[in-house]
Amino acid sequence: MKKEELFDVIIVGGSYAGLAAGMALGRSLRNVLIIDSGKPCNRQTPHSHNFLTRDGETPATLAAIAKAQVLAYPTVKFLEGFAETASKTENRFTVSNSDQQMFSAKKLVITAGVKDIFPAIKGFAECWGISVLHCPYCHGFEVKGKTTGVIANGEIGFEFSKLISNWTKNLTLFTNGIVDIEESNQAKLLAKNINIVEKEIEEIVHENGVVNHIKFKDGSIQILEAIYARVGMEHNTKIITDLNIQLNEQGYIAVDSLKQTNIHGVYAAGDCTTMMRSVSDSVAGGSMVGAMLNKELVSEEF
Repeated sequence: MKKEELFDVIIVGGSYAGLAAGMALGRSLRNVLIIDSGKPCNRQTPHSHNFLTRDGETPATLAAIAKAQVLAYPTVKFLEGFAETASKTENRFTVSNSDQQMFSAKKLVITAGVKDIFPAIKGFAECWGISVLHCPYCHGFEVKGKTTGVIANGEIGFEFSKLISNWTKNLTLFTNGIVDIEESNQAKLLAKNINIVEKEIEEIVHENGVVNHIKFKDGSIQILEAIYARVGMEHNTKIITDLNIQLNEQGYIAVDSLKQTNIHGVYAAGDCTTMMRSVSDSVAGGSMVGAMLNKELVSEEF
């Protein structure tokens, strides 16, 4: 085990939110360590949208540009690897990685994102982010007017179908089993020509992630050009548990308006704090974290 290093701030997660926090802190002359495993949730997504000046760019290109710009600040370091554990003493946090290295800092930032939990449907994971989509604001314009499906049920199925109907009028809701939507809401969907299909899905048939059709367990198929779906999630790091960081009702890290968690000195931003998963939201949150953390450090040192 190498000798422990001390930083002003350790950032766990080096995608958009983490890099934005790192830039704000680097510009504030803070010694920062960003630890990142290199597995962002949007790594399959071919294009990123709705981000000014970079609309349509690939996520990997955006991340590479951001990383290069952040690391141009001499007080910011980047470590590839997985942050395994964290502990807190009276005046510092200690983080260990998968190589058993230990690093300490006065403050800690969690921007580790989340891991998507996919339904047991063959082909779903391979299409995720390509033709099976989570967000119409990120991808809706590119599939506008196309033959589209929503895989969901319950209140989420109704609300998601209602939202997606803004981008296409050729829409079908697939509940993947017995429909669990109030009859009045079912009537609203049908009145908008949104059919409800209850048949269980066996497979999303695709070519290189581009959907061709849904195959049902009864052998029938339905041709589609795009699919939206809501999936489950779990956090990418157990540091949240190590430090007893509180979660909100949706299971995301609970933060206040300044991105502070319930643990003094721990801030969080990005996908691990909100279901609004977008590059712009992550960058904004990370920038806020960097500014607020530096302000807190200044106040403690003054």
